[in-house]
Amino acid sequence: MRSKKRYTNATFTKRVDHEAGRHRPSRALSEPTVCEKCGAVYVNRRWTAANSAAETERHKHWRPPQTTVCPACAQQRSGEPRGFVFLDGAFFVAHHEEIEHLLRNEAERAAEDNPLARIMEWKRGDGHKLTVTTTTEHLAQRLGDALEKAFGGDTHYDFSHENKLARVNWQRDD
Repeated sequence: MRSKKRYTNATFTKRVDHEAGRHRPSRALSEPTVCEKCGAVYVNRRWTAANSAAETERHKHWRPPQTTVCPACAQQRSGEPRGFVFLDGAFFVAHHEEIEHLLRNEAERAAEDNPLARIMEWKRGDGHKLTVTTTTEHLAQRLGDALEKAFGGDTHYDFSHENKLARVNWQRDD
């Protein structure tokens, strides 16, 4: 028997951001705007790296930029990460300098595309464990992919469906 109830997408969609956008400003920033801490530039409704040559060429005729704090700097100040990368295992103990160097380089490459994707903190844990916190869940996933591609090991990805948070666990015991 068919139901007389009309189909609605509301029963299948989940609200991802329970903060309801409270971390976002109520209005778009005026352009151009420069972050007073990191120097990132807000132009064309997008944050770009401070040393981007394309932005300086295109917008010479604009008024002097305003200063503000970019979302990544504000997030670092508040201490709310969006991604965690947990590293563990005997291989990590033996090669921790190489692994940390790889993670720093991958974070720098990610910042070229999105200057708001940053590593917030490096925490040493019990003996040989390391926890890296990131400002975006995509950076955590990218770091996990880079670790798996470069060194192998077991990588597990956990994503929160309630809010924007990623946990990446990497371990190699060789």
